[in-house]
Amino acid sequence: MSALFELQGIGFGYDPQRPVLSGVDFRLEPGERVALIGPNGAGKTTLLHLMVGLRSPQAGLIAAFGRVRRREADFREVRQRAGLLFQDSDDQLFSPTVAEDVAFGPLNLGLDRVAALERVRVTLERLGLTGFGPRVTHTLSGGEKRLVALATVLAMEPEVLLLDEPTNGLDRDAAARLFAILDGLPQAMVVISHDHLFLERLTRRAVHLERGGGRD
Repeated sequence: MSALFELQGIGFGYDPQRPVLSGVDFRLEPGERVALIGPNGAGKTTLLHLMVGLRSPQAGLIAAFGRVRRREADFREVRQRAGLLFQDSDDQLFSPTVAEDVAFGPLNLGLDRVAALERVRVTLERLGLTGFGPRVTHTLSGGEKRLVALATVLAMEPEVLLLDEPTNGLDRDAAARLFAILDGLPQAMVVISHDHLFLERLTRRAVHLERGGGRD
């Protein structure tokens, strides 16, 4: 079976004189759980954004789901099959209510309204958010927004989860519930987190980014 993602020689920088990533190779196999670690500014979040086409590499190739991806049109399919949890939940939540936010992805996948709302109900229930559908998103606490943002990703039923600081803003009980949910999922995952115990328990391999390069 081919890799879900294969990145070769990836280079990227916001300032041409100071590359964030240089010569990065990375491969994600089906079912694999990988921790992406390294100091602040090492390019961890940038690498996730490159994987789903939110930014374009300045060098190297990105292959996803068996195809090289170069243009925006190439990445539309990737974003349906790989769910990205943003580091800041406010970047992910834009609808008036929780139900509308969580239903947005399934509706765009072509589900009818009845099926999408059932997907919303099941997803919120799994995350301990039963009854949150009518809640106004911007009034939620930081931890509640974090779980709703994750719900918007899980509701798409992606093949790959790209999780940027999934436990941000969660108390111990919520983080433990989140771990139990993620640990029971079959999807491949790439996880960024400052919670080292969470990473040790959830992931099986670590890739370390430092000074723009990467190593296992």
